[in-house]
Amino acid sequence: RLFVDGKHPSCDSSFFGRREFSFTLENDIYLRYMSFRDASEFEATVCEKRPQKIDIGAVYSVDPAKRLAYANVSNDRVFAPVEKELVFDVDMTDYDDIRNCCSGADICLKCWPLMTIAIKVVDSTLREDFGFDHILWVYSGRRGVHCWVCDARARKLTNEQRASIADYFRVYKGNENNNRKVSLPTHLHPFLARTYSQFLSRYFDEEILIKQSLLHPQENADKVLKLLSGEGMSMQYMSSVYSELPVQLEEKKRNNTLLPDKINRQRWADLQRKLMQKRGIQRELVFTYTYPRLDLEVTKKMNHLLKAPFCIHPKTGRVCVPIDPADCDNFDPTTVPTLPEVLVFRLKHVNSSFSSVSSCSMI
Repeated sequence: RLFVDGKHPSCDSSFFGRREFSFTLENDIYLRYMSFRDASEFEATVCEKRPQKIDIGAVYSVDPAKRLAYANVSNDRVFAPVEKELVFDVDMTDYDDIRNCCSGADICLKCWPLMTIAIKVVDSTLREDFGFDHILWVYSGRRGVHCWVCDARARKLTNEQRASIADYFRVYKGNENNNRKVSLPTHLHPFLARTYSQFLSRYFDEEILIKQSLLHPQENADKVLKLLSGEGMSMQYMSSVYSELPVQLEEKKRNNTLLPDKINRQRWADLQRKLMQKRGIQRELVFTYTYPRLDLEVTKKMNHLLKAPFCIHPKTGRVCVPIDPADCDNFDPTTVPTLPEVLVFRLKHVNSSFSSVSSCSMI
């Protein structure tokens, strides 16, 4: 049996009261270690303070709002986090070095497949390799996605265990001053081999290659050349790959809009042939352009807060809606409703209901 607030009668009644919330108010005023007795108090505080952003943190051993009373306590009542969902944060700005369409906080349907890949890879790995079941994916409201793993054993993981799971996903070794973004062993871990065959290779060929115009025009191709240089392949050698691909003028005249896509596909096919003896480098290129770029520090610590699902993003006004991982290919962030749109829809619904009641009364 469930009560109105969704809690089972045998649940810990103090659980909600020990959960940390934070509010970001106007003028970037940040209030942390907030806690509430129940949903009614939470609602009243939200209405009073009108936060621009709400973040959710861990469940602590004692009420976070009263933490100072336990500052010098050394027994089991010491203030410390005891439970927290295992969370993952993927931000599009971490892909700026490979995006050719947008940068910074901007997103579009050409780069959003990078988020789709991240959802597919992380979700399948959490379920297949770690056995988690209760996973919630949420649009951040602007330029990324958040993952909440809510299984009981996930919530009770220590910081060390969370760090181990985060490191399980780690493949990036480079930085902005290093051409190589990933460093893969000759024989891939089964998780990485499965990820490459099931997701990365397919999405690279079907989505990223064309939508990011990786190999045409030339300035985009130069980024790929820079990544591939080394390992006995000079920039001159890699440049020769492109010079061997003639442009068909007849095709250009016949269908100019298809030409860039055709050139991208031709160049990739030729590049694959050139790299037949260097499959590891080809594989690293695909990983660099498709593998999820997770903010692993968010995952490692229990006391890290994350934006609450279903709240409103303060910059875009968009609702942080859930994403179905089984249907994430069809998720369009540009159509996510904004707060004004929700209010207009609600007002129309109320007016429609009022009109129906009035009509019935007149009859």
